[in-house]
Amino acid sequence: MKPPTKLKVLIVDDSATVRQVLKGILESDPDIEVMGVASDPYVAVEHIKAEIPDIITLDIEMPRMDGLTFLDKIMAQHPIPVVVCSTLAGAGSDAAMAALEKGAVEIIAKPKLGAREFFEESRLRICDVVKSAARARVSKARPARPAVAPKLTADAVLPKPPSKALVQTTETVVAVGASTGGTEALRDFLEAMPLDAPGIVIVQHMPEEFTARFAQRLNQTCRITVKEATENDSVIRGQALIAPGNRHMLLKRSGARYYVELRDGPLVSRHRPSVDVLFRSAARYGGRNVIGVIMTGMGDDGARGMLEMKQAGAFNIAQDEASCVVFGMPAEAIKGGAVDRVMPLDSIAPEVVRMCR
Repeated sequence: MKPPTKLKVLIVDDSATVRQVLKGILESDPDIEVMGVASDPYVAVEHIKAEIPDIITLDIEMPRMDGLTFLDKIMAQHPIPVVVCSTLAGAGSDAAMAALEKGAVEIIAKPKLGAREFFEESRLRICDVVKSAARARVSKARPARPAVAPKLTADAVLPKPPSKALVQTTETVVAVGASTGGTEALRDFLEAMPLDAPGIVIVQHMPEEFTARFAQRLNQTCRITVKEATENDSVIRGQALIAPGNRHMLLKRSGARYYVELRDGPLVSRHRPSVDVLFRSAARYGGRNVIGVIMTGMGDDGARGMLEMKQAGAFNIAQDEASCVVFGMPAEAIKGGAVDRVMPLDSIAPEVVRMCR
């Protein structure tokens, strides 16, 4: 019987320390083989000519050619799953967000100092991220988005309701969970939302400090308002709240008002924020007034919470396998009996809007 094939990883980083430590960490996993290391993209190209890797880990700031330029070339010529190792400092976060838009599958947040200690402490997560990314479907880079018209407020379409109506009406809330591939899936989903869309709360697995930039970029292209959630933010029509990296987000209710609460707490399903935490709170405080959506992602975060939502009366939608980058989280929710409808990504937003109306 032939032994299982290992995932072949090419490490591209100008730091000899990072190359050495990351190689040791990845090769400690029996499913991973580091086929080569490269100090810059030109050296990486020579490795790729000799053998195509299953996945590339890529630094952004490197000599001779920066990581973003190299990523553009990879995605235009021969798409390979790429995990970006980026320093979270100043423009670094913008660069990492740009990498996601250019086709990178995941981000590993690399500190300026103490990289060796960081990688050792994050050993399990790093191996999981690499294995998750290797299963991702990648395609040639998408064309640039056209310029968008100036953003209007919801008043342009729907007048503000009288205060008494708010007390008497229970609004529908849309609770969304996503992970690997979710940055693009969420962009497609939110850009399809009308100005009077239901209030949306989102957990996207993403490192701390990235979620604010991610929300800002979405806010520039969407008709609705998109922002990183802060403590006690109200969940209102025409707005999407994204859980900040490294904080759990809960949906709460006071009378007719829905709002969010942020907590530290332990990792849940290896994540903080966790989709399960959001979905459980949505089951408890929203019940049948919630529409749940689970999107592309590795693992099973969200499956249990989504089942609790269904049991509480929520209607749940899962992204279908064909449109997922990784059909992990939706598959687990479907397998657990938590999903009412399975749909391609481009059909989910119209269906949510239709149900709310």
